[in-house]
Amino acid sequence: MRHSSEIPYFHPHAVTVAEVRPGDLLALSEEDVAGDRWFVVIHAVPEPPEPPEKNETPETVRVTLRPPLGGADHEEVLGRGRQVTVACRRMDVGRIPVVTSVDLAGVEFRDGDRITTLRVVDPHAVEETYVRRWRVWHRDLESLREEPLSDGALRELAGEIAGRDHLVRHHPRPRRSAGGMAPRRVVVTGLGAVTPLGVGVGELWRGLVEGRCGIRELDGDEFEGLPVRVAGTVPVDPATLLPRPQARRMNRAAQFALLAAREAWQDAGFDGAGTRESGLDPARVGVSVGAVLGDASVLVGGDRTLRDKGPRSVSPLTTPMTVPSQAASQVSLALRITGEARTVTSACASGTEAIGLAIDRIRYGHLDVALAGGAEAVVTPAIMASFAAMRALSRHGLTDGSPSRPFAKDRDGFVNGEGAGFLLLEAEEHARARGARIYCEAAGWGLSADAHHMAAPDPSGSGAALALRRALKDAGGHVVDVVHVNAHATATVEGDLAEANALRAVLGGPVPVTALKGHFGHLQGAAGGVEAVATALTLHHGLIPPTIGCAIQDDEIGLDVVTYTARPLPGGGDLALSNSFGFGGHNAVLALRRVGQGVG
Repeated sequence: MRHSSEIPYFHPHAVTVAEVRPGDLLALSEEDVAGDRWFVVIHAVPEPPEPPEKNETPETVRVTLRPPLGGADHEEVLGRGRQVTVACRRMDVGRIPVVTSVDLAGVEFRDGDRITTLRVVDPHAVEETYVRRWRVWHRDLESLREEPLSDGALRELAGEIAGRDHLVRHHPRPRRSAGGMAPRRVVVTGLGAVTPLGVGVGELWRGLVEGRCGIRELDGDEFEGLPVRVAGTVPVDPATLLPRPQARRMNRAAQFALLAAREAWQDAGFDGAGTRESGLDPARVGVSVGAVLGDASVLVGGDRTLRDKGPRSVSPLTTPMTVPSQAASQVSLALRITGEARTVTSACASGTEAIGLAIDRIRYGHLDVALAGGAEAVVTPAIMASFAAMRALSRHGLTDGSPSRPFAKDRDGFVNGEGAGFLLLEAEEHARARGARIYCEAAGWGLSADAHHMAAPDPSGSGAALALRRALKDAGGHVVDVVHVNAHATATVEGDLAEANALRAVLGGPVPVTALKGHFGHLQGAAGGVEAVATALTLHHGLIPPTIGCAIQDDEIGLDVVTYTARPLPGGGDLALSNSFGFGGHNAVLALRRVGQGVG
């Protein structure tokens, strides 16, 4: 802040007390001038001598002073000839409020309250605000760099500064108004997953907490000769878990999607037969699925058949089984969902973006219920060879822990994977009306684009940071609310560092971070769905799974990465963020809020 004398219209000059007039901005000493301690003259009344003598000029003046930014009046009796300093033009006395500091000793604080402090004697002072959140006081809700104050510490600070120079005020949290329309809250009532750790959410969660690795050697003849032959593959053929006629009309990604979506549907308490059997209006239910390609093997197989056997041998199902939208279509068909069936393709951010779009469809009244997530099956020879040619795949083997090593000093690339993960999203009032179990709130989401490179991330992490901030804002949250981050962290050298830069820039302090791709590899379009399921389980169980593969963290990462064993979720906060960043600069962040622990 500039000293008052450096401000263009502020011209301190010396006068005698006899020359002072109401409205003058006055400093009583040179020390007050140097310290920006000024008062406005409210009244200046000559003091008659005692006993009063005829025609004798009073030697003193009683001056009533008030801080220029408002406060309590006080009086000074000054000699007429004493020199003081006045500055600037005269001020409008009627516009300067008479206020006093509040005594905080008897105030009962609630989260959401504000305390403001203002050095009222400085005409150019800036008010400081403390906000109570999670039972402590923060000067900046968007940073963890500064230690918050307890109730007692804030009361002590206020007691020290309240008085003639400072004004301390208490602003209670506003009461909620019943009027007006607001977006509906969206909650998660069902979870489903098919991953390299096994089929079902139970297998996923046990594998994560126990630190198991589901990455395997690719032993099929078609993978012979590839430079990289490890991937996160689902250990069960999904076709064997579905009726044979149904499975034959679906590609592998759609099979994963249907298994995971049906699990989430039934986990939420709905009838596996579909919408009407569950007492739902099919037009008020939707499906939203993220996929990069879905299943590339069908198109490759069709092309091979064409070359080897001619056009009459190509199956008529080749096209409908190739399109990425088949997963959403098959989930819609199986459960008789007619509200909508959308497919989102935004590289590896697809699953998270699909969930975010479904949140908005429920928020704004278009749907009451939605199955949202991602599904992918792209562990094929050509795609493995392409990723290897890009030098994007890890060259680590399976002999020394997981070859996928997020945030590790020796990370050298990602491990390709497959699977599906789905959330059953529901309007809160709809869920509570039927007595549903709620895992967490789907509180918000954020998108951004790097506009940097067709494959490499922006090394500054600025695009990812924008998505993080937007997710927090959309959730109505602040940095101090964040208790956990489920990182995208694919274990590429540049990608992990860019994400770490973004997290440090936005959070500004230690938040427990976990990265799950060491457990099952990078599931591409399904990654956001599966990792959203894991994040919901983290909030539900109050336990953060460990990051495996990160034996020695890269010093440049600078994050609190949870490794080796699971860690209890911190208590002071309620938001968890799930990050997904994709080739081409697609950034998507999901914000989930734990239930039963709102800001008081």
